[in-house]
Amino acid sequence: MIKVQLPYPSVESFSPDYKSACVIAPSYCGIHGELDAILQYVYHGFYFNKIGDKQTADVMIGIAMCEMQHFEMLGSALLKLGIDPTFTKQPCIRSGAYNTSYISYSKSPVKMLIDDITGEMVAISEYEKTCERLQNEEVGALIKRIILDEQLHVKVLKERLEEQNVAK
Repeated sequence: MIKVQLPYPSVESFSPDYKSACVIAPSYCGIHGELDAILQYVYHGFYFNKIGDKQTADVMIGIAMCEMQHFEMLGSALLKLGIDPTFTKQPCIRSGAYNTSYISYSKSPVKMLIDDITGEMVAISEYEKTCERLQNEEVGALIKRIILDEQLHVKVLKERLEEQNVAK
């Protein structure tokens, strides 16, 4: 798993807070949320394996595993905050069925990595906006810790992209 070696804040002490739940819900399963990231990394991992780049395929799966941990923590947080973590774009109002239309189905190694880096940059930006909107410091601490992982993912992906460019 590719993650920063720092503990995550526990969600066990979270208490019902509908407003905070609605602020973080898009990060769970919305457009460019954790579920999109998981599926995109697994898909790209398949293609890196197919072309024989096991090192990058392992990076993809390592990042996907971290995104799965984020997904689990956000889903647990949503439950503690008082909403059902449904697989919809807007779990607070159970609106907008989840779909995979925002996942990159690139098959070119360089394009896959660029799409993954872009996805991480968008995630970081969205998480930063989420922090600005949150008034609940406990929830904010969780989001800030997740941001650290996303920043590490950008670094690792840029290293893999540089390897791809050198190999050309």
